[in-house]
Amino acid sequence: MSGSLLDAGAVIGCPHGGRVTAATTPSGAVRVGGAVVATAAHGYVVVGCPHTVDRVPSPCVTVRWTAGGTGVTVDGAPVLLDTSAALCFSAALVPQGPPVVQSAQRKVTVR
Repeated sequence: MSGSLLDAGAVIGCPHGGRVTAATTPSGAVRVGGAVVATAAHGYVVVGCPHTVDRVPSPCVTVRWTAGGTGVTVDGAPVLLDTSAALCFSAALVPQGPPVVQSAQRKVTVR
């Protein structure tokens, strides 16, 4: 599996233009370019999503990452790559689509 490593400075959005931010502050000693490496253990929220269904607001509010398969962990949690599977969800836990990674750290290859 290969992809760009996500860190605390990664710019991520929901599929409708909302901004994804870490709900829990990524902490740890592992840093890339001075930024803490993001893992599946961190929680992520979405702010500013304008999504509606039949004119009823249904914004993305959270992101769930599935970061299996890389074999690389930080404090026992899988690291996140821009190629890691993820979905944005509404408050009613309705899947709304995958997040969009707009910028991330340099590319890594895990074998």
